[in-house]
Amino acid sequence: MKQKVYISDEERQKCRTVADAFAELKNEEIDIVVADAGRYGFVRLLYYDESLGFDKIVCYTNSVALFNDLWKDWLNEQLFQIALKNPPLMDLEYEDIFKALPEEKQKDLMRKHHYFAQRSGITDA
Repeated sequence: MKQKVYISDEERQKCRTVADAFAELKNEEIDIVVADAGRYGFVRLLYYDESLGFDKIVCYTNSVALFNDLWKDWLNEQLFQIALKNPPLMDLEYEDIFKALPEEKQKDLMRKHHYFAQRSGITDA
């Protein structure tokens, strides 16, 4: 019986490149875990609890979707950290926190998007 493959070899390599680009964040304040799930694609593991394990698992077979979600995780964590230092921002949505930032800080964050996109080989994110 032939096993079904859910991700092409080309897309597997692209997802691996995206995962590797974000792997450097393991030493930063955000804990992003992406694992190769073989023929099923790649999985992003979320909300770890020592006694229960991971609460949420999201599977990816598309590198752009993986990139966009990892970028969103990273950006939201940065915005959350900024809001912690500026309590009036805590009541805002992430998009509104971003808009409330000085233009130079917004540019700094978007430069990081470009950095990750370049390292990931993603051009249409």
